[in-house]
Amino acid sequence: MTLFDGIYPFYPQPRKAFVFNVSTIIVIVVFLTFACSFLLITPGIRGRARLYWMLRVLLSLIVGVVIVTVQFTGDWETGWVTANTSYKSFSQALVNVDIGLHVGLAGVNVTLVGNPVNQVNETINYNEHFDWSFGADYDHSYGEGLEKGLPNPILYVAEKFATRSPCNLHRQYRISGHYASATLWVAFCTWLISNMLFSMPVLVYGGYMLLITGAFMIFSLISFSTVRNSLMCPIHFGTAVLHTGYGGSFWLTLAIGLLCLVAGIAVVALHYFSLDLLKTFFDLREDKAEEHQEMTQVYINSHCANKGPCPSQPSKLNSI
Repeated sequence: MTLFDGIYPFYPQPRKAFVFNVSTIIVIVVFLTFACSFLLITPGIRGRARLYWMLRVLLSLIVGVVIVTVQFTGDWETGWVTANTSYKSFSQALVNVDIGLHVGLAGVNVTLVGNPVNQVNETINYNEHFDWSFGADYDHSYGEGLEKGLPNPILYVAEKFATRSPCNLHRQYRISGHYASATLWVAFCTWLISNMLFSMPVLVYGGYMLLITGAFMIFSLISFSTVRNSLMCPIHFGTAVLHTGYGGSFWLTLAIGLLCLVAGIAVVALHYFSLDLLKTFFDLREDKAEEHQEMTQVYINSHCANKGPCPSQPSKLNSI
């Protein structure tokens, strides 16, 4: 093997770091479009009902976008470590790097960033994804990484999640991720049903569906958390150890799940203890019917003043 511009022949040029997840961007753009469309309607709503309507719509869209987005994020569990380690095979050079592990529901990302980025005549800035979703072969992705000649730290971390690894991490994370994803999709369906019930309106049943939505989101977190209760293989880089903890997607799902539970409990409690306040928040007040009757009476009075005497009995007025 000879060198060509400081790079071994069997290594490709360093891949650029992963920045955006296309699926996540698409989901966010779709929900932002819905939000902007609904906000365009707000000028036509009068009084305090405009504030209540905006609050209901925005909270509902936030719940929906979180349920869908966390399906595609890769930071349910994350960890970083700084270490001096070998960079590539057949080379004795040591590099100082930050190694990151990001576990999602559909796979794992391994990040490698140099300190500084430019070392051993190369730019050390990698982010490699290894998929285990339905229809994906994790071992095949790992094999492609070997053929590409990825840096040793990435291959070492990815090997821990291979099916043949004695750590058994692949089976644990894959099964828990699939169950968590399935329960989140159920939560998305119950969220849709709750919105339909609120618009019918059947307020108390919409509150019940919000409670079910929050419960399924909590179930997804419990499913993913079962992995951490088992003994994991330590990931060593010399004297440094890569430790992981719950990431942003996990805590965001927990927060939205608790929000759904609190909102559902509030709707059900208001239905039984303060129905008028609940109807006011959902713009279903009875005084609107009275206002309609008054406007009808004014119209009839003005019409009768021009055409003839108005009916004196309320029953006749209502019949007209």
